[in-house]
Amino acid sequence: MDLNAWFQKGLTAEEYIHSMTQNKEEMLSIYKRFSLNAEDKSKLEALRTQKLRGIVLTEDWCGDALLNNPILMKVAEAAGMELRFVLRDQNLELMDQYLTNGTSRAIPIYIFLNEEGSEVAVWGPRAAEMQALVMERRAALPEKDAEDFQEKQMEIYKQLREQYQKDEAIWQTVANSIIAALLK
Repeated sequence: MDLNAWFQKGLTAEEYIHSMTQNKEEMLSIYKRFSLNAEDKSKLEALRTQKLRGIVLTEDWCGDALLNNPILMKVAEAAGMELRFVLRDQNLELMDQYLTNGTSRAIPIYIFLNEEGSEVAVWGPRAAEMQALVMERRAALPEKDAEDFQEKQMEIYKQLREQYQKDEAIWQTVANSIIAALLK
C-alpha cells in the first residue's frame, strides 16, 4: 500500500475544516482553547528533524474525531508535521487496512509516516483512558434488545460529547496518548 499516494490524496486541514458540515464549531472550539504544555512542546520540537507526516482517517460526524482531531492538529503544529485528512466512508480500501480489533472501522485513525512514506506509528481511535471511560458508560446500558436501549445509548453519547468539549483533562489525556505513540 502506497501511503505517500494516500497522503497526497488527502485534504489539508484547511480544506477539511472548510468542507465540514457537522461538529465544525465544536471541533474549532477545542482547537482554539487547547494548548500544549512546555514539556510536550519540547518533546515534539525534537521530532521536527524527522519530517513526519500524518494521514487522518476521519469523518466530521464522528464524536471521537470532534475530540481527537483538534488535539492532533496542535501536536502536529508543535512537531512540524503536515497532516492530510482522508474521509473514511469514501476510502474504505485504506480504512480496511487499519481496522480496530481486526473488525471495526472505528475512527479517527492517525497513520504517521516518515519522509520515505513508511509507517512509523498508528494511533486511534481513542486514547486507552478514553476507551475505558466509554466502555464503563456502555456497561451501564440495558441489553441491546431492550426497548430503551437506543434512547439510553444516545443519552450516553450526548453526555460524552459534552464532556469532550469541556473537560481539559480529557484533552491532555488525548495529547499524552498521541505524543506517546509518536515517541515510541
